[in-house]
Amino acid sequence: MSEAPDRTPELFADAARSAAAFRAGLSERRVAPTVDLDSLRTAFGGPLLAEGIPAAEVLQELIAAAEPGLVATAGPRFFGFVIGGALPSATAADIIAAGWDQVAFNAATSPSAAIAEEVAGGWLKELLGLPARASVGFVTGAQAANTVGLAVGRHHVLAGAGWDVEEDGLLGAPPVRVVAGAERHATIDRSLRLLGFGNRVVEPVAADPNGAIDVHDLRRVLSSGAPGPILVCLQAGNVNTGACDDLRSAIDVVREHGGWVHVDGAFGLWAAASPSTRHLIDGIEGADSWSCDGHKWLNVPYDSGFVFCAHPAEHAAAASYTASYLVGSGTVLSPSDFVLESSRRARGFAVWAALRELGGDGVTELVDRCCRHARRFAERLTAGGAEVVNDVVLNQVLVGFGSDARTDAVIHGVLQDGTCWLGGTTWRGRRLMRIAVSNYSTTTDDVDRSVDAILRVAGR
Repeated sequence: MSEAPDRTPELFADAARSAAAFRAGLSERRVAPTVDLDSLRTAFGGPLLAEGIPAAEVLQELIAAAEPGLVATAGPRFFGFVIGGALPSATAADIIAAGWDQVAFNAATSPSAAIAEEVAGGWLKELLGLPARASVGFVTGAQAANTVGLAVGRHHVLAGAGWDVEEDGLLGAPPVRVVAGAERHATIDRSLRLLGFGNRVVEPVAADPNGAIDVHDLRRVLSSGAPGPILVCLQAGNVNTGACDDLRSAIDVVREHGGWVHVDGAFGLWAAASPSTRHLIDGIEGADSWSCDGHKWLNVPYDSGFVFCAHPAEHAAAASYTASYLVGSGTVLSPSDFVLESSRRARGFAVWAALRELGGDGVTELVDRCCRHARRFAERLTAGGAEVVNDVVLNQVLVGFGSDARTDAVIHGVLQDGTCWLGGTTWRGRRLMRIAVSNYSTTTDDVDRSVDAILRVAGR
């Protein structure tokens, strides 16, 4: 049954207090929980009640059931994936956005949501060194951003070949060549499947020793195929090593062949925000479309990502739709014209809040600090006898402990220890520990505590 209206403020306050208490304890909380899945099933399970219960009881039941199985991903010693912990202002903005319950479809459904995305999008383009004219879509993450960016590229290159893919589909269309680095992120392949190309269409380009694309091999691959529509996927931030492609040189090569350039910059695009790392993505502005995550280095809540496109009209042509019942649809370009969702939550409020809290200098300092922490990980682990196998250019560190079996054992032992959370990966045929530093709250002490725990486990 529904709760009386006068209990809603107390209910929201209780939820906020519980969330705040959880966040306050993250610095000392064990990162990986010890509860087993069957215990969680028992806590959440049972038959569906025939009659509902008061909302306040529901909230308390949810907290009691979920709390033992929560991973401290928002905390300062979670290094398993390239994800940050949501900033205080961004978290608060997400809380109030949920309360406002806005539909960020267009300016008719929520003028404030639409303008928040417009303004925050402009700030993002400035920070990331992208053209001011570029369109911005607020999506769920890099997967959605890559899919939209490649969809626009598909539209563009097929239109150039005289084919309307939106009207006629891919059956009978001129073949599109898709060229991507051998060490591209797996989301590129899934986007290609979703767009009807399939994985076998990819013409792989060799990578250099640190995982960036080999521009000479890119030239060879592009020159070896038949002329026609070409999509090229470049990368800012190798998922394992952090390496960035030589974008300026690679884009120049693609332009010689008339191709569309999409840059997967899920976390590496943030290198543009700092003078100390900006050289890694020199030439980024010359691409056609870009993907980026907000829940990575900007430290906003899940789910938050961005797709940018240098050709707004083509962006809308590939992604938008109109319907007679949609008020405001088809009149002017709106937030939903650049994404694949219609019933969209207003994720722009949290992005706006994070950028206001940090400012441009704060984003720069955040990127620089995480890179310093990554280098400290590498230096201390090397001094402790571990092997760092990548050139640490951003916030990614790959570490080996001898054999694959031993490396996996150390990773497992660190998770059991609970001091920090680190994942494993396979790179160049080796099992390695993967450390990604992206959280605004991580301190030097957190790095040192984590290194001590890793070396302690490795020394057993």
